[in-house]
Amino acid sequence: VQLQASGGGLVQAGGTLRLSCAASGFTFDDYAIGWSRQVPGKEREFVAATLRNSGTIKYADSVKGRFTFSRDNAKNTIDLQMINLKSEDAAVYYCAVGERVIASRLSVAAAYDYWGRGTQVTVSS
Repeated sequence: VQLQASGGGLVQAGGTLRLSCAASGFTFDDYAIGWSRQVPGKEREFVAATLRNSGTIKYADSVKGRFTFSRDNAKNTIDLQMINLKSEDAAVYYCAVGERVIASRLSVAAAYDYWGRGTQVTVSS
């Protein structure tokens, strides 16, 4: 399983970024997939995720209305469109997949089987 996140960078507060995650090495549409983020010294925080059928997308309350998650089963990719970025959004963003994730555990990091390396998002004020 390979998960390659990209699109991170430096952006001013209020700006936008679009993250992407390219997946390979497994049957993409059999897995739940999502984004989490982490800052040094803190636990990994759930951002957004979807079940394998793409019918359910869950967002963390902190990003609702600003982040949009999308999944393309034909291209084996997911994207995270982020607008109105805030300083508290700065973190390393990771994509992760899980084969047996159920809706009630979409936001639980331990439910996911594989994690990518992450991409850094820096927000300047």
